[in-house]
Amino acid sequence: MHFVKKKANQKRKDFFKKLKSGNILRVPGAYNPLTAKLIEEIGYDAIYVSGGVMSNDLGYPDIGLTTLKDVSNRSEQIARVTNLPTIVDVDTGFKNCKKTVQTFEKVGVTAVHLEDQIDRKRCGHLDNKELISTKKMVKKINECLKSRKDKNFKIIARSDAKSVEGIDKMIDRCKAYIDAGAEIIFPEALHNEKEFEKVRKSLDVFLLANMTEFGKSKLLDYKTLENLGYNIVIYPVTTQRLAMKNVEDGLRAIFADGHQKKIIARMQTRKRLYELVEYKRYNSLDKKIYNFSTEGYDK
Repeated sequence: MHFVKKKANQKRKDFFKKLKSGNILRVPGAYNPLTAKLIEEIGYDAIYVSGGVMSNDLGYPDIGLTTLKDVSNRSEQIARVTNLPTIVDVDTGFKNCKKTVQTFEKVGVTAVHLEDQIDRKRCGHLDNKELISTKKMVKKINECLKSRKDKNFKIIARSDAKSVEGIDKMIDRCKAYIDAGAEIIFPEALHNEKEFEKVRKSLDVFLLANMTEFGKSKLLDYKTLENLGYNIVIYPVTTQRLAMKNVEDGLRAIFADGHQKKIIARMQTRKRLYELVEYKRYNSLDKKIYNFSTEGYDK
């Protein structure tokens, strides 16, 4: 592990360099900063911050209830603890694309993705979504691009049109988004290899694949997606789902048994936690001043 050293502009350069490498970038979602540190330690390529996860974390459904402040505050907390690039879901732009882009660029994020749903949006893998017009989405993309200061801050255009208008019309929309300046396209809720392949053959741009669980997309391994020509794969809700299932099971066990003895083996140890947060290295900065020892805190 290491202290964070890279500045936001360097992370953005690293991200673009990785995109051009020809190797698919594997990007799990982080629902908090500690998870982001673990993602980096294991060796992934970037961090993803899901709008749905942010809604869930606040106890809301993913229907456009979170604010720019909600998502940008958490994204800043996540981005600052890692040297990896951070990609953030900004839903439909929080009704002000200029302010949204400037805010996320300022807090050190590497890229954001904007979707073509109405403001009262729905999760990308649910039915009955409503779209804005291609013209309005193009206008949003233009506003985003004009608002950024760093050209390496990437604007990703997500289209939810496949399940509403069909794959051909979704592709037409994406072509317009590319013409507007989007360098990365996120075609949401594709079903299978055939559909992923059709999009790749139709669009000459970097592509992002969403491998969320319990959704409309067949779960494909990253090598299959790489061979299909995709450049990024995200696992947006995976870590939150893993955590919440184990938290729920553990709480039920304590409630039923009256103690946590049966579930201790399923917990992260104090020692492992302190390794992850770099306890000793941070403590060493103050050691001479406070004469504080970490002895006994490594169990």
